[in-house]
Amino acid sequence: MVDRDKVLVTGSTGFLGAALMSALTPLTNIISVGSVRRLDQVTGDGSYVFAGDLNAETNWSGVLPDVQVVIHTAARAHVLRNELSDPLSEYRRVNVQGTLNLARQAATAGVRRFIFVSSIGVNGNINSYPFRPDQQPNPAEPYAQSKWEAEQGLWQIQQETGMEMVIIRPPLVYGRGAPGNFGSLVRWIDRGVPLPLGAIHNKRSLIGIDNLVDLIILCVSHSAAANQVLLVADGDDLSTTELLRRVGNAIGKPALLIPVPTGLLQFAATLLGKKAVANRLLGSLQVDISKTCELLEWRPLHSVEEGLVRSFRHCS
Repeated sequence: MVDRDKVLVTGSTGFLGAALMSALTPLTNIISVGSVRRLDQVTGDGSYVFAGDLNAETNWSGVLPDVQVVIHTAARAHVLRNELSDPLSEYRRVNVQGTLNLARQAATAGVRRFIFVSSIGVNGNINSYPFRPDQQPNPAEPYAQSKWEAEQGLWQIQQETGMEMVIIRPPLVYGRGAPGNFGSLVRWIDRGVPLPLGAIHNKRSLIGIDNLVDLIILCVSHSAAANQVLLVADGDDLSTTELLRRVGNAIGKPALLIPVPTGLLQFAATLLGKKAVANRLLGSLQVDISKTCELLEWRPLHSVEEGLVRSFRHCS
């Protein structure tokens, strides 16, 4: 009989977690269990357990027995309209304290490997040369700062307990139903809203949901992934303008892009207090995935163009 790893996926009803559960459930060498905040959130196939909110007090004792691998996708992610006076404290409560609480309990329960989905934002939010995993982190926003603090805490737990750690830092993850700014842009294109983004000549790395899920599943059992920081992307770096054009082609509604000069957009964003949003749309952020590809003998399953078609081919 083939040994089967029991894998716990946190955040299993979120954008990434749900895609992971869909891919893991049919596999014969893995028993997948998804943790949820509320059982009424479950809509797909698979096995799910109630874990409640993610914080320093969450009790995982009823969830972790017999689990060999934890894939931790649950997090407080980017909030487009964040009205908190101290957003970093809330990010820390969930992304740092909640993550480290889970990891400590996982190590105590005998979990072999902990896979943490972090963010390329740990490296920084803009660059002139592609980020590498061995570079000094430079998180520029509260979300990324909380992910970096969680990573540091996880490495301390790894050293103390011997539980294997895998840190994955993806850039923007795209796919149908993607949250955040990408999801907003897709909706605007679908509605035929003109966008002043027709003259942007940056370079952005991104990762399709299918490619990210494929890498995460590989990291469940690949021996070389143990105790590594892995950067991931599709391998195709596009300008924001080209990405939006390809999104429009994928959904069958050509993007209406007005060629407004980048300098003018940056000036307007600064006046409106949207400099961080402007960096994501106008700045370059490239990722060097050579270590991941060579170490794990991995290649992205799909190009950006293929990934977009797979994501949106059923749109109207």
